[in-house]
Amino acid sequence: MVCPLAQVEEVFKTTQGAVYQCSRKNCYWLEFQHSTTAFKISDFFLFKKRIDAIDVASMIGDASRSADFEIVMPFRTERCFLLSVADVLALKEILSGAKFAIELNSEVKKILRGGNVFAL
Repeated sequence: MVCPLAQVEEVFKTTQGAVYQCSRKNCYWLEFQHSTTAFKISDFFLFKKRIDAIDVASMIGDASRSADFEIVMPFRTERCFLLSVADVLALKEILSGAKFAIELNSEVKKILRGGNVFAL
């Protein structure tokens, strides 16, 4: 669970999970598989790269039992994710949506600070 004293804002949410931003601790919280994991900003993006690198097609095409799940242990967390193909796809969606929302928010703030107004 997210710290009750934290000031969190929802970044992106699906039925499978969510990403929240904590401005008090300058981190992201991932809510997935009925638990919450805190990430420093750089670790969050490294975790996304790690999840994006999982070859889902290979998992599906490999008949061995070891290919049914992927084990991911994010850097600087106590969490270990045991991910099925469905979990990997859900996590990819959550992390991609969060990254898009973060980048969009950053661009909007940049435009507003710069005073750029688009003429139609």
